[in-house]
Amino acid sequence: MSTDRRAAVLGSPIAHSLSPVLHRAAYGELGLVDWTYDLFDVDEAALPGFLKDLGPEWAGLSLTMPLKRAVIPLLDEISGTAASVEAVNTVVFTDDGRRVGDNTDIPGIVAALRERGIDQVESAAILGAGATASSALAALARICTGEVVAYVRSQARAAEMREWGERLGVEVRTEAWADAERALSAPLVIATTPAGATDALSAAVPERPATLFDVLYDPWPTALAARWSMYGGAVVSGLDLLVHQAVLQVEQMTGRSPAPLTAMRKAGEHALEGR
Repeated sequence: MSTDRRAAVLGSPIAHSLSPVLHRAAYGELGLVDWTYDLFDVDEAALPGFLKDLGPEWAGLSLTMPLKRAVIPLLDEISGTAASVEAVNTVVFTDDGRRVGDNTDIPGIVAALRERGIDQVESAAILGAGATASSALAALARICTGEVVAYVRSQARAAEMREWGERLGVEVRTEAWADAERALSAPLVIATTPAGATDALSAAVPERPATLFDVLYDPWPTALAARWSMYGGAVVSGLDLLVHQAVLQVEQMTGRSPAPLTAMRKAGEHALEGR
């Protein structure tokens, strides 16, 4: 009987995903020579058929957009963490054939901040209000003792963020994007916006900034992160998040712990340098 095990990342588009680089680096360090990790371009319509065709050699899946919510009805169980934001980025196949969903983005954010010595903050600001912003709120529910101010572009987005705050037990106040410069004086700023969206804010970075968590990683650094570093502020990058959430995925899929964080980060950095 074959002992080969398989895992993969699914999403659409998926060609630029760093997940294969990170997971394969982990397998190499852990001596898992019979494990493979691939990537497949799968959209919502194709997802049920893809899952149906998987054999017993499959250990798990990483999921990115647009599948994090679409997969939920196809699973046997999801964790409380995944349920809290209605998003699954990790599926583990158990020995008895069950499909269990989890969200490692949320503890990944917490772990990336903890690595920089940030275990707790009195308040925080979030730039943006998309799917990543809800994960950021869920992470802040674990480490923020006071108010979170979200800077958003529309009243609809503002209402969504306040609803997420109520669900997650976080005190959320919303402000217009036009006033986003005010965010930069917070003890922790989490930028969840697409590339280029915060570039104009870089000129407003205060002289002694605290901590910026910018979820982007390619291209890096963003204009905001570069100015933040120049002024001596602490910067956590999207690669830090990607590596920490992948560490948790590897541990869940392989049953081996701890996953090799340093080797995975080096592999990710090397891959980004080559782009």
